[in-house]
Amino acid sequence: MATYHSGEISVQERAGLAQEADFSGGAIGATVPPVAVDFLAQQPMLVIGAADREGRLWAGQLTGTPGFLRVPDPGTLEIDTLPLPQDPLYERLCDPAAVTRVGMIAIEPATRRRMRMNGRATPHGAGLRVELDQVISNCPKYLQKREYRILDADAHADADVDAHAEGTGQGARRVTDGTALTPAQQRTVRRADTFFIATAAARAGRGDADASHRGGNPGFVQVLSPTRLCWPDYVGNAMFLTLGNLALNPDAGLFFPDWDTGSALLLTGSAHTVWDTGESARTPGAQRLVEFSVSAVREIDAASALRWSAPQYSRFNPPVG
Repeated sequence: MATYHSGEISVQERAGLAQEADFSGGAIGATVPPVAVDFLAQQPMLVIGAADREGRLWAGQLTGTPGFLRVPDPGTLEIDTLPLPQDPLYERLCDPAAVTRVGMIAIEPATRRRMRMNGRATPHGAGLRVELDQVISNCPKYLQKREYRILDADAHADADVDAHAEGTGQGARRVTDGTALTPAQQRTVRRADTFFIATAAARAGRGDADASHRGGNPGFVQVLSPTRLCWPDYVGNAMFLTLGNLALNPDAGLFFPDWDTGSALLLTGSAHTVWDTGESARTPGAQRLVEFSVSAVREIDAASALRWSAPQYSRFNPPVG
């Protein structure tokens, strides 16, 4: 797993960045380095991507008090929580008979540090145990600086009650399902400065999964229609792990966090890379574009007890046209 697969190599070559990719490949390993053990122990959130029981890819979040992520040995990550029952990945990740290929990314917005990990997850106690295949150090470009706080249990329970759907009972989280973005959800996407994307090298959960961060100034994600999104692919580390997966398998999942309310907007569908230089030239900073077609939407209110400060935008963010 510590080498590039055919999809990644084909994208690197098409982009003319194979030499740069070889250099960046030195950041890909199979174990967690000692300095990263402390980093993971300090995080309150882990983004995770995987296929659900139907084979659809989703990205979402696992949250907890710092210390909920542990590294008992350099090749293993233990997570002391599971997705919410309302999360599309809950049933798959809780299945004691399933070994689920997962992509994960831990980010620390306050310091703009992040770390990606890919591996095979199984239920473990009240959480997950992940045998790691890839551990990847990432650069801090396009990551907005934020500080977090954790609501106390009573405040989070009140948030649940405020968000619950009529007739679902006290403390129930409101879940909105659909096959297209509502006008309010479209506004959420348009004002986003961050989202996360899950991809995999093969369909139906049979290929190695990956979760990655995408950031930019608000408006960098365009809503072309209620079922079509587009965003620029900015200059990066030349690995093309996401676009390489899409070259082999168009399935993808997106997660848009609401930093203010803790709500989560989750999308699943398919994506492809637009290589037309004329198209990308119309978007500042774009080396190429990625278009995403929505097949299903799930919005979960009060999905997290984390609340984040207003962002300090990355100086690397290109302007939005």
